[in-house]
Amino acid sequence: MREAVWVDETVRTGSDWQVALSPARAAAREASARAARGRQPRPPSRQEQAQHVARLLLDRKVAAVAVTFVDTSGITRVKGVPVRAFERAAVWGIGATPVFDAFGSDDSIADTPVANPAGDLRLLPDLDRVVALHAQPGWAWSPADRLTQDKQPHPGCSRLLAARLAGQLADAGLTARAAFEVEWVLYRDGQPATSGPAYGMARLVEVADFSVDLVRALAAQGVEVAQFHPEYAPGQFELSVTAEAPVAAADTAVLVRTTVRAVAARHGLEVSFAPAVAEGGVGNGGHLHLSFDRDGTNLFSGGDRRFGLTGEAESFIAGVLERLPALLAVGAPSVASYLRLVPSHWAGAYACWGLENREAALRLVTGSAGEEDRAANIELKCADQAANPYLLVAAVLAAGMAGMHGGARLPEPVQVNPATLSDAERAARGVDRLPTALSDAVDAFAADSVLSGAFGAELTETLIAVRRAEIARFAGADPGRIIAATRWVY
Repeated sequence: MREAVWVDETVRTGSDWQVALSPARAAAREASARAARGRQPRPPSRQEQAQHVARLLLDRKVAAVAVTFVDTSGITRVKGVPVRAFERAAVWGIGATPVFDAFGSDDSIADTPVANPAGDLRLLPDLDRVVALHAQPGWAWSPADRLTQDKQPHPGCSRLLAARLAGQLADAGLTARAAFEVEWVLYRDGQPATSGPAYGMARLVEVADFSVDLVRALAAQGVEVAQFHPEYAPGQFELSVTAEAPVAAADTAVLVRTTVRAVAARHGLEVSFAPAVAEGGVGNGGHLHLSFDRDGTNLFSGGDRRFGLTGEAESFIAGVLERLPALLAVGAPSVASYLRLVPSHWAGAYACWGLENREAALRLVTGSAGEEDRAANIELKCADQAANPYLLVAAVLAAGMAGMHGGARLPEPVQVNPATLSDAERAARGVDRLPTALSDAVDAFAADSVLSGAFGAELTETLIAVRRAEIARFAGADPGRIIAATRWVY
């Protein structure tokens, strides 16, 4: 529930923080400079880049690197390696079982072929995203791609899937930009850590030290914070970042959440990113903002369609709108997600779109008059932070591109709270309530050939199995039990 802030740059190249905090890129630039002087005829090898990264990390007193990936349930899993072992890990990868793909949010293992204990994968850290963690002194972080032992892409790797879908958009001459909102509730001794009103300055004063340390930590880690403010629910806050390439945006979402947790722990606070934290209350969303441009021109503005959309942008949004029920199996993947996804809570509970409509599942954001060419984007409001951000990016890109390929057109926008319309009015306008249970979303996903085709047979089967195991776990559970079981998982 905030305004997205979009920037022109989709990749933050050449800035001071990247020289310090993205050592692989620094090594590549040094190698290019030497090559230009005739001293090195080739770019550095991966091993040379890894050596350079390790040296810089040791100079910064880093002892170990947390190499992470996000599983099908949306949980960030980690393998840590000492810095002195990082060079080998970066070249040969770190062993990890494929069974992680079948893990549920409670660490149970779904009944699916990938749960076979035989076999192994390799986590390959992204050397361009290695970051020394300001809030966890002595640690660095890197997201990983997951490969097979013969260095082929693992079919279940969500990061590689997102990269592949973003590459397909790029093949069409389009450059995507994305950003995730991050919402959380702060607790102290099991109770909301603030008592001030929603969006109130009093609430910010109550946790001023935490807030300042968080903003400073993110800046030191190269995260460009656009906004930070109290939110609606007791103890709830939200942080917005600037737009990046899709995979980088998902990486940043993982890094921001890790940093929020770390800073909170140093202040004796607990954090929940869960979709629902109190019965009947407003939960934590994980809204995704996305736009794309062609030759530097934002296609979500300056067009001849409604509100300045171009035909390509309209078709992309229409493709996402058409597949919202199936997308919820990715973007709202917990049984707890459907305690949040209710009307009149700004959660986007109806399958419709509208200009700046916070009750629509798809909100078109244009920004202030005069900045539309930089600010215009679409916001997916029905997603939460139980979602794997890489899978969500991939699913939205797949759905949007299907709309573009089919020349899909948007229905009339909804400019009111759809819950205030009568059943007959909603039916006449084609405005349907989104699934009210995870089981309905999973059924929609299983029946959707576009999303299952993009995800591939193995990942599709695994996702469905993990979701159905979650459904079985909470069969017959009341909201209180569901919230208690998931509050500290996300």
